[in-house]
Amino acid sequence: MPENKFKGYAAWISVCIVWGTTYLAIRIGVAHIPPMLFAGMRWIVAGIIFVSVLRLSNKKFPKFSDLKHIAVMGLLMLGFGNGLVVTGEQYISSGLAALLITTVPFWIVGFDSIASKKSVLNKYIALGLLLGLLGVTAIFGDNWRDLLNRDYFIGVLSILGAVVAWSLGSVYSKHKKISIHPLMSAAVQMLVAGFAQALHGILLGELSQVKFSQEGILSLSYLIIFGSILGYGSYIYAIEHLPLSLVSTYAYINPIIAVFLGWLVLDEKLNLYMILAAILIIAGIMLVKKGSEINISGKTKHFK
Repeated sequence: MPENKFKGYAAWISVCIVWGTTYLAIRIGVAHIPPMLFAGMRWIVAGIIFVSVLRLSNKKFPKFSDLKHIAVMGLLMLGFGNGLVVTGEQYISSGLAALLITTVPFWIVGFDSIASKKSVLNKYIALGLLLGLLGVTAIFGDNWRDLLNRDYFIGVLSILGAVVAWSLGSVYSKHKKISIHPLMSAAVQMLVAGFAQALHGILLGELSQVKFSQEGILSLSYLIIFGSILGYGSYIYAIEHLPLSLVSTYAYINPIIAVFLGWLVLDEKLNLYMILAAILIIAGIMLVKKGSEINISGKTKHFK
């Protein structure tokens, strides 16, 4: 196996595990630090550390022609994607947020098909999308009335917005090739998103709401080191060296870890509806992935 492929798989495994733990850290952090400043500080500090280490290893800064593409990736995936997750987790549980985010592969496959102009609907993709929709429906169980609660609805809407933004950014990064090391690209994306989020937080008046505590600082530190430097760096490296459809399957593992930790640490709700939803969504993702692979191999048949 080529070295880059081996490192790509190692990076993908890191994403599968580490990002499942970040939902709990975000949930704890936003209880102590306002969301946009919390997210902004995370990415600014991580970006500065990341860029410094990469420069010491003689990695070059991006050219101006690459910078605009890197900025788009950073704003979509981190600025809006992560920013909306942090916003949403003020109002809903970390486990529910993780389950909603499992729909990322559906969006990625759809946007990737549009971008590559090779979209062919087959029975696997159609059935996978149907199971995914049923899974999202099952998430709410008999609590659909909660959506009438303004805060709860904002939380759900924020997470769904994060899913769309992250998926668009992932597809954009796959199709816009840049002449720079992928880890330097990730570091610059962190800085772009971090300063945008921090400025947004300042304009919203969040500075006056900051209350540093041990829990807030520990969760922020964990997200900087593991969620940002290790997790996001691994994600960017993985999508550079592995098929996007494979990398997106990190969503199989993340929600299981997130739901379990939310239940264990924060006593968040874990019921049969959520377990059923996870099974349906993961089954749907697997079918969509299979259908996408058939399309790529050129063996697809139009779905009647």
